[in-house]
Amino acid sequence: MNIPKLVKKPITKSCHGISWKDDYAWIHQDNILEVLKDSSKLLPGVKKYLEDENNFTEKSLSDTKSLQKKLFEEIKGRIKLDDESLPFKDKKYEYWTKVTKEGDYSKKLRKKIDDKKIEIYWDGDLEAKGKKFFNTGDISVSNNDELLGYSVDDKGSEYFTIFIREISSKKIIEKPIPDTSGSITWSYDDKYFFYTKLDKFHRARKIYRHKLGSPIDQDELIFEEKDDRFTCGIGTSSDEKFYFISTSEHTTSEIYFFSKDEVKPKPKLFSKRENGIEYSLDSWNGYFWIHTNKEAKDFKICRCKNESIDKWEEYVPAKDEVLIGSFSLLNNWMIRSEIVDALPRLLVRNLKTNLEEEIIISEEKVISPGINLMQKDRNTDILRIGYDSPKTPSRVYEYNVVTKEKKLVKELQIPSGYNRDDYVVSRINCDGHDGRKIPLTITHHKKTKLDGSAHLLLYGYGSYGYSVSSNFSSNRLSLIDRDIIWATAHIRGGMERGMKYWEEGKMLNKKNTFKDYISCANFLISKKFTDKGKIIGYGGSAGGLLMGSVVNEAPDLFLGMIMSVPFVDTLTTNLDHSLPLTVGEFNEFGNAKDNKEHFNYIRSYSPYENIKKMDYPNILVTTSLSDNRVLFDEPTKYVAKLREFKTDKNLLLFKCEMNAGHGGRSGRDASIEEIAFDYSFALKISNKL
Repeated sequence: MNIPKLVKKPITKSCHGISWKDDYAWIHQDNILEVLKDSSKLLPGVKKYLEDENNFTEKSLSDTKSLQKKLFEEIKGRIKLDDESLPFKDKKYEYWTKVTKEGDYSKKLRKKIDDKKIEIYWDGDLEAKGKKFFNTGDISVSNNDELLGYSVDDKGSEYFTIFIREISSKKIIEKPIPDTSGSITWSYDDKYFFYTKLDKFHRARKIYRHKLGSPIDQDELIFEEKDDRFTCGIGTSSDEKFYFISTSEHTTSEIYFFSKDEVKPKPKLFSKRENGIEYSLDSWNGYFWIHTNKEAKDFKICRCKNESIDKWEEYVPAKDEVLIGSFSLLNNWMIRSEIVDALPRLLVRNLKTNLEEEIIISEEKVISPGINLMQKDRNTDILRIGYDSPKTPSRVYEYNVVTKEKKLVKELQIPSGYNRDDYVVSRINCDGHDGRKIPLTITHHKKTKLDGSAHLLLYGYGSYGYSVSSNFSSNRLSLIDRDIIWATAHIRGGMERGMKYWEEGKMLNKKNTFKDYISCANFLISKKFTDKGKIIGYGGSAGGLLMGSVVNEAPDLFLGMIMSVPFVDTLTTNLDHSLPLTVGEFNEFGNAKDNKEHFNYIRSYSPYENIKKMDYPNILVTTSLSDNRVLFDEPTKYVAKLREFKTDKNLLLFKCEMNAGHGGRSGRDASIEEIAFDYSFALKISNKL
């Protein structure tokens, strides 16, 4: 079996007086954004190489075919294929979602309140018929319940086309609007809808108002973001009195607002942007409610009268290394979230007395809780509270905030059978290289021996302030039931311990993310959960950057790596300011093109730049041709260079989905097939075929 080989065409690059050679830079096309929308524009030589890699991977894993099928059946067997969500009561209708045994996509249903006649107003399987890829942005019903607005991406490139349909006749009544972000916001009077147009760099920077029945070229531009780093969107307030335009990058935000009564919208600035200051906004009971980190590193909640936007009063004060999260408002209550010691919790506050208490929904320590409103009318004391944990499938309760009574109304069913008592969950802190406490969530079968003999999958992400939740996944049982321990490393770069924890893992502190992960691996070895050379690293996107950097630094710790749509050519991407995400991530990774210190630092950890002549563990890299977040050429170059440098005979496999985007293939069964594929690789290298 011939190992694929990408042609080398050396290109010399230079920046800040430093020159270096890149043998594979030629595969990045100048018209790359066009390629994402139309794969026929892909260079023939690159297409051939991708096909060769796909064939090589298929042959290399041919002995896992029966296992992949078995895993697919296992994973699908744990899913309740005929299922419905709990209904949400709007003004005239109840709305809910349904999945079926036969379908790959969901259906949207509704019925008039106090009526029995059910109407399917969206059928995902019907809409997706004949398409190789199908993904929706918004599926939004107008306020008068007569029109359906929806947006579709049929490539995976996240260029969404908006359609407007009359629900009763199912007829498209407006000319489709291409190249949007996918968001649709109806005006309160249903005469208009708002949408965000993508620019030539795939950045959402212009918001338009479309009048129903009028030509698209007459759409009114109501807001334009001038800063390339910022992207914008529009939404509505809880009290249905205002529209909010939010423009932001990862660490800074700014909001404009205008009243629903304004015939010609004139957005008014709420609070001027300040670098590193984030805030979000809602309106309720005559107040603007502000969630912000201004003079509050880990956020606080303030409010001000609608007519006095410069007179803020602190409502929920900041707490040291306690992340104050989002909130929902009822007539008399605020329900909000916090993260304390890397563990989330929910609290309810009486808006009249300001008394606050924690909502205890489970006796389990490690859970992932959340809230949902049951109805449009917020004059209620009842809401839905749900939670899951690494060993407890999702449970939803109707919870009375006055009486504290809770009633179980929905529980995730595992049709093939499941006993939560078969599993053990641990939350342990390990010491990072500098003494920082790094939380680990560990799940294993009760029969798995903790004597160092078990294989272990170590998941990590650690970027953008994203806190990895400790949720339930029935998919993971296919590994855990085969004595592979699943561990999640809550490393710096996330916000599990607040904003400082994020700051300690980004920009010129980014290497802390990688060192934390290595510290977690060594800790798990020292505590006999596993042993050196029995760990499988697993991460995607920015988590793929983590995997690539770690495997260059500590390859001997790992049996293998699974890298999904990995951000591995970090320096090249950061230097290219024409790419969709680059300029908006300067405050996350730095600006290598304009700052020599940033350049040197990124270059020192970029996986592609730091591939060495040495033995590497088994590696599986997957990507998608139409991914505009992490371009397919990043992992393609990475694999080609790694093949050249690696000195071992371990597996190096690369798979490129030719009809998919950042999230992989579309549809339920296709998603399960991808999971089964990844897991079969993990089981193969663990000698568990």
